[in-house]
Amino acid sequence: MEDPHSPLSMFLASTAHDMKNSISVLSGTLERLLDDAATQNVQTEEAYPQMAQMLYQTRRLNDNLMQLLALYKQVGTPEYPFDVQPLEVGQLVEQVVALGRVLLESRGIRLELDVDAELVWHFDEDLIVGVVSHAVNNAAHYTRDRILLVAREREGWLEIRVEDNGAGFPAALLAAGGAAMSGTAAGVNFLTNSAGLGLHFSREVARMHRHREHSGAVRLENGGRLGGGCFVLELP
Repeated sequence: MEDPHSPLSMFLASTAHDMKNSISVLSGTLERLLDDAATQNVQTEEAYPQMAQMLYQTRRLNDNLMQLLALYKQVGTPEYPFDVQPLEVGQLVEQVVALGRVLLESRGIRLELDVDAELVWHFDEDLIVGVVSHAVNNAAHYTRDRILLVAREREGWLEIRVEDNGAGFPAALLAAGGAAMSGTAAGVNFLTNSAGLGLHFSREVARMHRHREHSGAVRLENGGRLGGGCFVLELP
């Protein structure tokens, strides 16, 4: 990667940031249109599912830009510092719920919560909101109609789980997850399994969070309370 302080690197970071802002405006517009359609009870019109699909793809693009900006936080760019602060887990969950509400409602998906809202943990808010929102968006692709978001302390770690009631992650995706976690993600065929790149960035964000000799981690598994796929983020 370019020197984070070089003019080219800063130009790329600023461009990605501007693109993310534009995507956020587009996403907000689609959310308002979908909200209006739901209020007027016109979800069955042809444009409604098309707008819902546009919002899903817009969210994916926003996730990709967030992953790019995470690189600049990782290398310590002054304009995008890695900023760990003590924050209420409930505040984190509120942001994730707000970001996903319209997309999930447009697809008839119910988001259930099991959260210790008053629990305080140290993390970079932007990065962790991005990782968990990405997991929720991914679960929306696999679930039948339910997603469970769990955020609780477990054996001295903050464990955040995003579970769905779909058929579970296919073997290829679990393999991509294993490659991303082990650092061999270069072997993942992104033409057939685009999730590998997102998992790689989620792993890097988790590893940036350290406490004493421990660093964060992520994993994929099948099962959980809803019997489908589970994305698990652990922060020390």
